[in-house]
Order: sequence, then structure tokens, then C-alpha cells
Amino acid sequence: MSEEINHHRRRFFGTAAVAMTAAQFGLIGSAVAQSGTSKSATLPSIKPGTHTSFGPLKQINAGTLNVGYAEAGPADGPVVMLLHGWPYDIYSFVDVAPLLASKGYRVIIPYLRGYGTTRFLSTDTIRNGQQAVLAVDIIALMDALKIEKAVVAGYDWGARTANILAALWPERFKAMVSVSGYLIGSPEINKKPLPPKAELAWWYQFYFATERGRIGYDKNRHDFAKLIWQLASPKWNFDDATFDRSAAAFDNPDHVDIVIHNYRWRLGLAEGESKYDDLEKKLAGGPVITVPTITMEGDANGAPHPEPGAYAKKFSGKYEHRLIMGGIGHNLAQEAPKEFAQAVIDADNF
Repeated sequence: MSEEINHHRRRFFGTAAVAMTAAQFGLIGSAVAQSGTSKSATLPSIKPGTHTSFGPLKQINAGTLNVGYAEAGPADGPVVMLLHGWPYDIYSFVDVAPLLASKGYRVIIPYLRGYGTTRFLSTDTIRNGQQAVLAVDIIALMDALKIEKAVVAGYDWGARTANILAALWPERFKAMVSVSGYLIGSPEINKKPLPPKAELAWWYQFYFATERGRIGYDKNRHDFAKLIWQLASPKWNFDDATFDRSAAAFDNPDHVDIVIHNYRWRLGLAEGESKYDDLEKKLAGGPVITVPTITMEGDANGAPHPEPGAYAKKFSGKYEHRLIMGGIGHNLAQEAPKEFAQAVIDADNF
């Protein structure tokens, strides 16, 4: 989940609103823009869950991984990279992808390390989940696919990864869409204790810090993920078929190792790899993002998330924030696909 503790983490808890989920996407309220204006045509309405599958998945060697990914749209179209979070997968974008493809975009949706059909090329590679390595994976994927430049968009782990990509490799990204804003942090920042109510929201992070937590997550990963879905999106009435499509991604043999390392690394309880130290030092400074950006938030996000005012100054380029109404929770792309896809198009047209 997108709960990396950043410089403003004392300011952003307890903000999830309560509202009813719209029966169809056409009933979901329009975005609230804090700055900037939309320059592109409005997409047609789509009911979330209209699509339930991608075309045949593809595989490619990229860096230390053999990456599994879905692709949609023309091969020569401008590229959009869509990045999922935990505990979710590429199906968060199953309705977003055809919307973008219909506008001529080449849409690439990779399984992150530890999810779905993505596998490590070597059994000797450290199962590292620190924040920098997830971004390095995406750069390696773009290089393998010979993609020079792309729009990048994501939520949760995917939003943090998008932030890092835009901050460290701005020349590779035309624009960014980030749910819950600016999520770059560091273990040092995360050492600072929070008020009890705020700490309660991180219960699973503390659970994962124990061996009991590792074993419990491994044994109950599907039930655990469903609980997180319910807590993070309390107004999203997803059905079993929707959950099961994504839950299959957690059967990846490296999934538990990556998830546990990710959360332990954030708390300074697990070491990262020294070859990423320089990148992490840059990230620990909270770099300003110059890439044109639209940030988004659902009005019923039950996961800890920053207030927009806490991160607005982290974006020095063209910038806009949108609040999506209608009981939209943490998995914004899947719950509000039209609005997410529209943000991608609008950011690309800044």
C-alpha cells in the first residue's frame, strides 16, 4: 500500500472520506482541479469491471528479471507505463488500458518483481524490495523494449515508483500521474514515531517486521490481500471474480520475500543493496519533480495517504491535483478507470 512515510507524514492521517460507490462510472463526480486546465477531449463513460482480461501476456528479459506484462494499443503509439501496487496487480488497469489504446497510446502494464509472471533470471539474485530497485526495473524494461520516453502513471507502490522515475530520470518521462501524490521517503525519515492513531494504520507493516508476520502472510496471502482491499477501499463492492483475477499474482514464488523486504527496509530493519546507495541518498533528500504531473485522490481512500497541500510544492513543473468523488478508494485506477485514463491523457497534453 502507498504508505511510505515522507517528510509530511505527521500531517496526512485520518483523511479518508465516506461516500457511496456509484453504480456506474457515469455517476462518479468529476475531478476537482487545484491548478491547471484540461486540454484534451473527454473520454466516454465506462462502468468499472467492463473488461475482465487482457490479450496474451508477453515476457521479456530486462535487467535481473524476466518481466511479464500486458500490452494494448498500436505498437508505434506514444507509450504509457502503468504501474500497480500492493496487494494488487496489472488488473487494476484492465479498464484503463482499452481507453488509452482507443486514443492511440501503446500501453505497457508490467507485473512488478514478485508478482504474476515476472521472475528473477538467477536464483542468486537478492530478493530486494527497496524503493529504488523497483524504479531501476522499469528503466531496464524500457531499455529492453527500446522505449526512449513514456508517460508513467501508478498508485501505491506504482505511484512511488513513478515518483522516483520522474525524479531521477526526468529525461525519460514526458508526464506523470500519481495517486496520493508524492510518496518518496527513506528509512531514516521512517524512524520518527507517530501518534498512536496513525501508528495503528500501519499495523501490517509492524506485523511484517516479525517472523510470525512473514509466516502468516505466506500462509494467508489471499485472505490478507482481501482484507487490505476492504480496508483500503471501504466503498468498493468488488466481487470474488475480480479479486481472484488479481490474487493469482500473489502465488509468484518471490512474492512474500519481496513484500516482506519492502516493508522491513522502510523501517530500517532490512538492508538494501549497496549498489543502490547513491540513488537512495538522492531520494532521501526528497527531490523535487520537474516532470508535468497530475496527482489524484479518491474521496474514500481508506489507506494512509498525504493531504494534497503537504506535497504540492514537490512538483515544480506543470501541475494539477484532482479529487475523484463517488466513494472511490485506494485502488483508484480500477475503481475509477475513466478518470484515471483521462488524467493520463491530460497530463500528456499539458
